[in-house]
Amino acid sequence: MWSTAVPASELKPVTVAKGLVNPWALAFLPDGRMLVTEKPGRMRIIDAQGRISAPLAGVLPVTNVGQCGLLDVALDPKFADNRLVYWTFAEPGQGGSNGTAVARGRLEGAPGGERLADVRVIFSQVPKMDSRLHCGSRIAFDRQGHLWVGLGDRFAGKDSAQTTDNHIGKVVRIASDGSAPTDNPFAEKPGARQELWSIGHRNIQGLATHPVTGELWASEHGPQGGDEINVVEGGHNYGWPVVTYGRNYGSGTSIGEAGPKPGIEMPLKHWVPVSVAPSGLAFLTSERYPGWKGSLFVGTLRGQTLIRLTIDGRRITGEERLLTSLGQRFRDVRQGPDGWIYVVTDGSEGQILRLER
Repeated sequence: MWSTAVPASELKPVTVAKGLVNPWALAFLPDGRMLVTEKPGRMRIIDAQGRISAPLAGVLPVTNVGQCGLLDVALDPKFADNRLVYWTFAEPGQGGSNGTAVARGRLEGAPGGERLADVRVIFSQVPKMDSRLHCGSRIAFDRQGHLWVGLGDRFAGKDSAQTTDNHIGKVVRIASDGSAPTDNPFAEKPGARQELWSIGHRNIQGLATHPVTGELWASEHGPQGGDEINVVEGGHNYGWPVVTYGRNYGSGTSIGEAGPKPGIEMPLKHWVPVSVAPSGLAFLTSERYPGWKGSLFVGTLRGQTLIRLTIDGRRITGEERLLTSLGQRFRDVRQGPDGWIYVVTDGSEGQILRLER
């Protein structure tokens, strides 16, 4: 038995699957297999032996440009009964425009022959833009079975994330059919989008529901520095670009204020002066890693490390960097049904790794 926290040197990354093209997210099926998205527009199933299926039929066309394409994937909390799968993607628009959207479909067929059926878009970001940047996007479920969806600011004008008449730089909360729950915080505000949950975000690429409190935690890209971890509460403003610890690219000049401001939520943690580019988030609830239960794991892209944050309530008390020697961009991190942590590496030869000890 281990009597103290796991030394990072004792961790062993085991390759589960390789040869994926810019994998973006994974979700575990009840039988332990994995649904995996590839940014160019393919969704596949990977079995316990690491065999990668052909692309599933039924995935809608995506705009695969820059930071946008096929993004997150998540199973309905009642998947065992309804077989519903949700995913986010860059939805093509007119004249080269695109916007982050949420689609839903039913996974049908026997293992080895599945496809997505009854597929439809349940949410589309408004407005669509001719942009290759800041599509976000992650999905998390609240305890009522509603979906929180993190949306990037699309590198739009500086006011867009601060106004409530659009979905730019926002978190939205929708029901499983895409409708806006009547208890959403902006539901009765004149001119506001009823789906809105929070405003003032730049580019959310990690969402996770706290396993004890049910709160929504998020990781968000700043510009040059200023990456953030937040607890995202309904009706609150997270500052971008009025308050940010990040600075303009190149010149290093200030963008907004870098400190507390009335009406603005300050991050629980931020990284300066160098961005780590945080991506997927996962809370550890298993006993696989003694001393680590309750930690928040953060994948990073530029940082090329898996970060473990220790937390006490909403206070982040420590940071440990793992897997730095691999030199990989970590796009997603999830806890598997076996209790191990799984990470997804980005790139044309992307892998899924299981973090053993």
